[in-house]
Amino acid sequence: MKIFGTSIPPVTLSVAILAVATTAVVYSPTLYRMFCEATGYGGTVSVSRALNVEESAIGPAIKVRFDANISPGLDWDFRPAQREVETHIGVPTTVFYHATNNSDETLVGRATYNVTPDTAGYYFNKTDCFCFVEQKLAPGESAEMPIVFFIDPDMVEDVDAKHIRVITLSYTFFRQASDEEAIAAARPLREGSEAQVRELSSAETAEFTNHVQRRQ
Repeated sequence: MKIFGTSIPPVTLSVAILAVATTAVVYSPTLYRMFCEATGYGGTVSVSRALNVEESAIGPAIKVRFDANISPGLDWDFRPAQREVETHIGVPTTVFYHATNNSDETLVGRATYNVTPDTAGYYFNKTDCFCFVEQKLAPGESAEMPIVFFIDPDMVEDVDAKHIRVITLSYTFFRQASDEEAIAAARPLREGSEAQVRELSSAETAEFTNHVQRRQ
């Protein structure tokens, strides 16, 4: 598979869906997303932006780790198939995330994510994923969710970020309303993920995303 002319070696499944447990705080994924997109807090990375990655832009080796947790009340299993991968700055890399509904009812979840160290969030680019959208899994159903990411080569020119050689991509999955209306409106996580796998497997190009404003 090639993204923007750069060969992507197959990467063993790697599922990272993180859920940060909240204590004594009412959490709103929508407000949190709006806050992060407006401020860049927590290294959150999200808006659409097509980028051209050339082989000449390949930089130093870098390790990307994946963190996976779930919030209380969502009886799903989330785990990275690989806890980390080693790639190179500027090289698109494919990873997978795994989710299973362990309950006996259809449940709806919504994910948020961030990138650490915070400075790395300016340079972490990825294809659209399962974030910020209500997703549903039927009882016992599982999904394998792909993401292609790359680290912008401009990072090696940033005096505050060029030393970074380990980045963590963290996901938080929260339970959403799972009544009949909510279930009908939610995206089927397994079907959507399978369609994305098919699309990526035949794609010559991909659109990457990053909402964080670059420093001038």
